[in-house]
Amino acid sequence: MTGAPRRSPQWPSAASAVVAVMGDPVRHSLSPLLHNAAFDAMGLDWVSVAFEVPAGQGAVALAGARALGLAGLSVTTPHKEDAFVTVDERSALATRLGAVNCVTLEGGLLVGDSTDGAGFLAALHRAAGVDPSGRRCLVVGAGGAARAVVAALGDAGAAEVAVLNRDGPRAEAAAGLAGPAGRVAVPADLAGAEVVVQASSVGLGDPTAVHLLVDVGLFHEGQVVADLVYHPSRTALLAAAAGAGATTLNGLGMLVHQAALAVERWTGRAAPVEAMWAAVTPAAGEGAS
Repeated sequence: MTGAPRRSPQWPSAASAVVAVMGDPVRHSLSPLLHNAAFDAMGLDWVSVAFEVPAGQGAVALAGARALGLAGLSVTTPHKEDAFVTVDERSALATRLGAVNCVTLEGGLLVGDSTDGAGFLAALHRAAGVDPSGRRCLVVGAGGAARAVVAALGDAGAAEVAVLNRDGPRAEAAAGLAGPAGRVAVPADLAGAEVVVQASSVGLGDPTAVHLLVDVGLFHEGQVVADLVYHPSRTALLAAAAGAGATTLNGLGMLVHQAALAVERWTGRAAPVEAMWAAVTPAAGEGAS
């Protein structure tokens, strides 16, 4: 059906390839919109949907995906670690992180990878023109997305990647992913960071929430502050950072770029990144502020 209309009564059909995003919550997710925009631009008979899967049911959902023959899955909170344990094969990066956010069905096997870190770096460059090499960075959180960002910043040559998290051992484990540049942070370290990344789920769906360890009074001009939450598009943390003169960006860019990488893994073709951006920009806004 390559090149055929994708909005006719005959589409999708029994022959359409299906991918999905699974998470909880997931009804706010823009991933199906992004994937379908890519498939539109590529002229592929593929369709993306969303599945709300409660915590603890990730392994069951992945077994279902295999049984149903889904071509791929995007995995979001709270299933990234469960997906890592459940898949049949893992990329070297996913193994390093202990988390999977992208699953591809290959020859009946579930193959897990992580596209979050590369997606974040692409978003950081696009929105703020920032290369983390030589910069002091601070990451809030130690979950799957946070670990991906920590590893990506370390691999990109950041001078320091400090991890701020309430669970000391988890913070230490996450910081280790940045190599020699990694260390555990204390709240006061936020003031000295050039790049701050809020990589926990705090603020998701709640425009007033701020992570308990983040003192927004420490934000200042010259900093780049990113929040991986994109719903709402401006969290309380980003509003405070912008008010202090910092450059800010939300999680939409990371979502777009990690989704593009997932599309490439699933289809074996280059993803139409600009078409994907065009699909979500009216809905959520693009760029830094």
